[in-house]
Amino acid sequence: MVTRLSESGPLVTQEDVLAAEEPLEIRVGGRSLAVTMRTPGHDFDLAAGFLVSEGVITRGEHFSTARYCAGAGDEGLNTFNVLDVSLAPGVPPPDPSLERSFYTTSSCGLCGRASIDAVRTQSAYEVIDDGLRVHAELLTTFPEKLRAEQAVFEKTGGLHAAALFDGVSGRILVIREDVGRHNAVDKVIGWALKEDRLPLRGTVLMVSGRASFELTQKAMMAGIPVLAAVSAPSSLAAEMATEVGMTLVGFLRGSSMVIYAGAARVVGTTVRSSKGAA
Repeated sequence: MVTRLSESGPLVTQEDVLAAEEPLEIRVGGRSLAVTMRTPGHDFDLAAGFLVSEGVITRGEHFSTARYCAGAGDEGLNTFNVLDVSLAPGVPPPDPSLERSFYTTSSCGLCGRASIDAVRTQSAYEVIDDGLRVHAELLTTFPEKLRAEQAVFEKTGGLHAAALFDGVSGRILVIREDVGRHNAVDKVIGWALKEDRLPLRGTVLMVSGRASFELTQKAMMAGIPVLAAVSAPSSLAAEMATEVGMTLVGFLRGSSMVIYAGAARVVGTTVRSSKGAA
């Protein structure tokens, strides 16, 4: 129950819906790799996408199985929030340097890196040679399409979303929601891995918040040539996008946008890039 207060009326007590947030421990071959705070649902996608983002796997055949560890642990905690992934035979396990020294929050997926040098993960895919050309008019329709598909956001108002679009037709391929924007993106990438769609050439990743360095890195690791956000990117995100040949679009609202990198991929007379955009 919550109590609502407004200028025009009395206090009102009523039921409300909040976005769920619970920890998920991701293990690989029984060995703990990370704990992240997430919205339950599509956990297998989340784990698969996380492993892609970390450079552990790059193809669908690398991901063998995943299972919840049922029952209770030594401290009596339910272990359905523990997910153990098995990699395919011959796939090397994660490097010990990838193990997080503490859990990742729903707002930060890079917290706990063993080394800052590990942040710039080497991608198996190049995006600089992706021939996608996306029309500006089509691109401006993506935020509304994303919002229209945010079923849980409509109930709670407290979730981020990420959607993968076909850059030519504008069709939504998949959408995922989560309290953490990095988790939402990992769930999208994990879906693509399990569908054997990597690298995601010719696609646009649309996110509901800002475009951080981390989200840019995740898009790079999945071979996504265009990252678009309704809010601002960080300076490091713009630098990385320019460095790897990715198109980075921010402030995509209504009929306007700001292109921070890779403007040549966006075609149409409605686009004006800001000063300093690549």
